[in-house]
Amino acid sequence: MHNGNLRRFSSWTIQEIRYYLQDQTELDGTTMRELQEDGRKGVRDLVARYQKEKNARSRAAERWQRLTQKERALQRAGFHLIAGVDEAGRGPLAGPVVAAAVVLHPGDALLWQQVNDSKRLTPRQRREQFELILRHARAVGIAAVEAEQIDRMNIHRASLAAMVQAVQGLKIQPDYLLIDGFPLPGVEISQEAITGGDALCLSIAAASIIAKVTRDEIMKTYSDLYHGYGFEKHKGYPTAAHKAAIKELGLTPIHRRSFSAD
Repeated sequence: MHNGNLRRFSSWTIQEIRYYLQDQTELDGTTMRELQEDGRKGVRDLVARYQKEKNARSRAAERWQRLTQKERALQRAGFHLIAGVDEAGRGPLAGPVVAAAVVLHPGDALLWQQVNDSKRLTPRQRREQFELILRHARAVGIAAVEAEQIDRMNIHRASLAAMVQAVQGLKIQPDYLLIDGFPLPGVEISQEAITGGDALCLSIAAASIIAKVTRDEIMKTYSDLYHGYGFEKHKGYPTAAHKAAIKELGLTPIHRRSFSAD
């Protein structure tokens, strides 16, 4: 490899420049300009890719700082077993509401850097993160409240009940809860409810993934039991196809009678 303060990249091969860029975390302005002005398109493409990857790393680092701000503050305050809590399935016409509570290993940025609000991930990304969380989290609790109970309790109370059960299902007792939306009544653990927490807090985002993927799998199972409703596609949400199926086939035992399909 070439040395010296004045790098004469014009005499380097594209392969040498590729290896050089792979070792750099930051390029000074002179070096960047020299490479960007190189007459070879292959070199300019390498620099553009380097800049794109650098920007992506910077955005990931900023996102990580934002998503872990709450956990890091709690850790400094002495709380170390922090559980994120969230639910999936408040709005569907059919199926359960599913909740999850997740305690992550604190501070492991490389392990959790792809965790995000489940709504911002593709189904494939959610599945990958679901499996990662189950393998590496310190503890995961999952609970479901079925349609019959939802009708009896109302969806708000049923969601809270599912989240309480998910916390109770953790194999270790957390010393702090970060909850999406509403505080959990009757739980004697320090806690904070955060509106939109699945997009703001890493632990809650992890719980949102576990709850969403678990519920989706449940609805796929129901699609095998109740043919013609398309549960594997709409997961029980009030789509036009789902409403048409209800009109044609009627309600199943997993439909919420207190919800209107009109």
